[in-house]
Amino acid sequence: MRLLLVEDDPELGRRLSERLRGAGFAVELATSRSEAEDWPDVDRMAAVILDLGLPDGSGLDLLRHWRNRRVETPIVILTARGSWQDKVEGLNAGADDFVVKPVRFEELVARLNALFRRQQSSRATDIEAGDLKLDPLSRSVTLAGAALPLSRQEFRLLHLFLRRAGQVLSQADLIDDLYALDDERESNTVEVLIGRLRRKIGRERITTLRGMGYRFEK
Repeated sequence: MRLLLVEDDPELGRRLSERLRGAGFAVELATSRSEAEDWPDVDRMAAVILDLGLPDGSGLDLLRHWRNRRVETPIVILTARGSWQDKVEGLNAGADDFVVKPVRFEELVARLNALFRRQQSSRATDIEAGDLKLDPLSRSVTLAGAALPLSRQEFRLLHLFLRRAGQVLSQADLIDDLYALDDERESNTVEVLIGRLRRKIGRERITTLRGMGYRFEK
């Protein structure tokens, strides 16, 4: 899952990004309101972690800007401001959660996972394609009723394919969804990952379209 962290403190941003990546997230970092506001695919992030005290404007105004643009990405405010008035204002502006610094990293991850569970509970949990079934909540996959062991990246790739079954996904689409900007983003990395996934679920399920990308067959 990809996260956008909006944090102007370079040291905190670096440390938090590293720990989130260690917990299995792909993390992008924006250090100002203007950088975050211009982020090209914020609506495709799994969540945004937003600081309120940004050097070039208010995090609350940025939050309102996104909600006015109908960006539905879950947004968690992470700030040193801890008064009940700040919490009410943040939640009323459209935040999904409000976390006060300092916070234990384990609590932050637990809150993110709780947020994802709430998101998933409002829609059908399992995603199916023939005899292939993926459960995003338990992060499990079965093939013909048998558990199918997948690596973290294989699971994320399959989840993406199932969510966009029948659509042509370019290598750039796959790279953007699977990897943070400063991760390894070579096209051959994606090709190797697709090759491994094909061997586990069947080559015929993923079609290569030369010069265009890949399509998961419904």
